[in-house]
Amino acid sequence: MKNVMIIGCGSYMDSGYGCPGEWRCLKAAAMGEGKFDEPVKVVALVKCQCPGRSMVPNLGMAMKLSETRPDAVYLSSCMVGAKPACPHSTVEEKIAFIQEKTGLPVVIAGTHDYH
Repeated sequence: MKNVMIIGCGSYMDSGYGCPGEWRCLKAAAMGEGKFDEPVKVVALVKCQCPGRSMVPNLGMAMKLSETRPDAVYLSSCMVGAKPACPHSTVEEKIAFIQEKTGLPVVIAGTHDYH
């Protein structure tokens, strides 16, 4: 089973912009639905909090505290499809920074298709 970390948009998750929180991401991961082609184990779920400065340090801490090294980082559906888009950085900038700091591949397909 693949081990993954998920990064969600804190603004969406906390402010109710159509995302009731991480349960949709976790359900899709556990069931192998949405953007996951098989069930995966989520070893960490991190919120990106505006303006995003703490995202990578929080990923690093999650990696340090996790008993299992993740195979990939998934950007949640609210991270890749935010409307309005993040005013602080583009998805491409986030991906480059995450890959540079963690060495992990980043999946940008989102996490689920639930409405």
